[in-house]
Amino acid sequence: MSFELLQRSAFLGQVIIPVVNLVEVSCAPTGHVVEHDLCDLARYSEAREHGSEGPPKIAHLPSSHTGSLVDLLFQFTPRAIVEAAAKDDRGDQFEIDSNERSLRLAITAFGGILSLVISDVTPSKRRDASLRLLFDSNPMPMWALDAETMAFVKVNDAAVQHYGYARETFLRMKVHEIWPKDEWLSYTQALRDVDDTYQSEHHWRHVKADGSEICVLTFGRRLMLEEREGYLIAVVDITARRKAEARIAHMALHDGLTNLPNRALHQERLGEALEGSNAAGKRVAVLCIDLDLFKNVNDTFGHPMGDRLLTKVADRLRSQVAGKNLAARLGGDEFAVILADDMSPKQASDFAAGLIEILSVPYEIDGNDVMIGASIGIALSPGDGTSSEELMRNADMALYRAKEDGRGTQRFFEREMDHQVQRRRELELDLRRAFANGEFELHYQPLIDLARDKISGFEALLRWHHPEKGMISPAEFIPVAEDIGLIVSLGEWVLRQGCNEAVKWPSEVKLAVNLSPAQFRNRNLVQVVISALANSGLPPKRLELEITESVFLAETEANLAILHQLRELGVSIAMDDFGTGYSSLSYLRSFPFDKIKIDRSFVKDLAKRSDCAAIVRAISGLGRS
Repeated sequence: MSFELLQRSAFLGQVIIPVVNLVEVSCAPTGHVVEHDLCDLARYSEAREHGSEGPPKIAHLPSSHTGSLVDLLFQFTPRAIVEAAAKDDRGDQFEIDSNERSLRLAITAFGGILSLVISDVTPSKRRDASLRLLFDSNPMPMWALDAETMAFVKVNDAAVQHYGYARETFLRMKVHEIWPKDEWLSYTQALRDVDDTYQSEHHWRHVKADGSEICVLTFGRRLMLEEREGYLIAVVDITARRKAEARIAHMALHDGLTNLPNRALHQERLGEALEGSNAAGKRVAVLCIDLDLFKNVNDTFGHPMGDRLLTKVADRLRSQVAGKNLAARLGGDEFAVILADDMSPKQASDFAAGLIEILSVPYEIDGNDVMIGASIGIALSPGDGTSSEELMRNADMALYRAKEDGRGTQRFFEREMDHQVQRRRELELDLRRAFANGEFELHYQPLIDLARDKISGFEALLRWHHPEKGMISPAEFIPVAEDIGLIVSLGEWVLRQGCNEAVKWPSEVKLAVNLSPAQFRNRNLVQVVISALANSGLPPKRLELEITESVFLAETEANLAILHQLRELGVSIAMDDFGTGYSSLSYLRSFPFDKIKIDRSFVKDLAKRSDCAAIVRAISGLGRS
C-alpha cells in the first residue's frame, strides 16, 4: 500500500540511498522484478523516522533492463495513480494522487546514489481544482482569450448558454465577433490597455448568436495560459437593468396617461429653447391650453371616460407638433405647446386657431360622441418674458382671460393682465385675512308679500367691509372665495350667524340663505344645517335655502338626495335665478321647489316689454302647477 504509507509518513524531502546497500533480488523468467513496489521507499522513510536500523528492501535494476528508473517504477507501482510524468536530463518525476492528498516524486540516479524527492502538492492541486470549479460552474459568463490573437481559448457553460453559440463555435471565434462592428476599434484598444486587473466603468455592447444586442459590464485580468499571455474575462448582463432605468427615466419626464412630456421635461425644453433664441435674437411662443367642458365629461360619463378623452386629445396635439416644437401635459386637462422656431405673433395665432379647431371636433368614445372645446393663452419671448417661469406665468394669465371671454378662443398676454393678476392675488390674501379678522357682516334684504302687503322674511346678504378699501362688492369677492376654497367656511358662517339673528324676529318672519354648489360637494351640508338650527333654536320651517341651477350641473343624483334630506327637516327650498340655465324646466320636474325666484333679466323690463310679462306669467303658472 505504497501511497497510503507515503501519506502516513511525516517525512517529505529528499531520500538518499547508496546503491551498494541495495538488496539483490531474483528476476522472473520474463526478466521483470515482481516482488517489490514503491512501498519499500515509503518503509525506508518510515524507518528513518523511528530510528530503525538496516537499509530498506528495494529492487535492484536488473542487468537486462534498458529503460529508465521511472519505467521500472511504473511496473512496481500498479496501485499508484500516476497523474503526470516529466522526463528531462536532470532525472524523472511524476505525481501520484488520492482523494485526500497529492504528492510529487522526483527520482534521480547518479554515481552510486539514488535520490528520491517527495513533495506535498496538495494545496496547489486543490487551488487549481477550485479555480477550475470557479470557472466551469460560475453562473456568470466567463472566457479566456489569447492576448495576441484575441481568440477564445476557453468558455464556461454560462457563456455558452447566455450567448447562444455552441462551445465548438465559440472556440473558433475571436472576441471581436461578439462586438458590434462600430465598436471594434474602441473595444480592441480598451482590451489592449487592460492592466493586471480591469473593471469596466461603462457598459459594453455585445451581440448574441441570434443577433440581439445586450449591454454588459466586464471584469478581467491578465494571466498566463499555457505559457502564453491572455485575459480572463467575466461578464455581467445589465440589459434588463438598463431597460428598467430607461423606463424610470422616461416615467420621470413623461405623463403616465398620455405619454406626452410632463411639466418637468416641458420646463427643461423651454429653458433650452429660450437660451438658444435669446442668444440668436429669435422668438419662442408658449401656448397654454385648457379644455372647455372637460369637467362635464368626467361628471357625466365618469373618470375612465375622461382619461380616454385625454389620450385622444394628446394624440391630436402630437399630430400637430413636429421638429423642435413640443407638446406636453401639465396636469388635469391642462396642456402646453412650445413653438421653438422663430414665431411671429400671426404664426402663433394661426397655430392656436388651428389647435382650437382640431381639438373641438367631436370624439367618438365607446359609441358616444363627446364634445369639448379648448381655450388658449399665448406668450411670446422676449417681449412677454425671457425665462421659462415668466413666459409660462404670462401665458397662463392670457389663458385665464381667454376663458373669461367666453371659451373656445385665444388671447395673447397683455401687461394689463399682469396688473389684474396682482390685484387678484392681493384680493386673495385680503380675503383670507378678512375671514380670520371678522371683517364680514350680514345685511338683510326684506322679502315683501304683495298680496298681504307684509314683510314675509329677509334674505341674508354677505358683505365685506375692507378696513382700507371700504365695501367690496360680492360680485368681486364671491368668485375668488369659490376659487380658493373659502366659500364653504363663509357659507357655514352665514348660516349660523343668520339663524342666530333670525330667532330674535317675529315668529312669522323667515330667513333666506343662499347656498353655493361647493357646499353640496362638501357632503356635510345637512349636518351643518342641523347644527345651525339646533344652536340657534330657530324652527326649521322658518329657514329657506336658495340654490341655483348650477347645483344640478354635476353629481345631480347626490345633490338631489341632499335636497330631499333638507326638505325632510322642514326647511323650505327655493330655486334662485330661474330661467338662466338650459334645462330650467327639467329641474322643476326633478324636485318640488317651495319657491321659484325669477331671474331679474325678465323682471327689470316687466313694465316696458310685453314679452317679459308673458314669460313671467308662464313661469308663475308653472310654479303653481
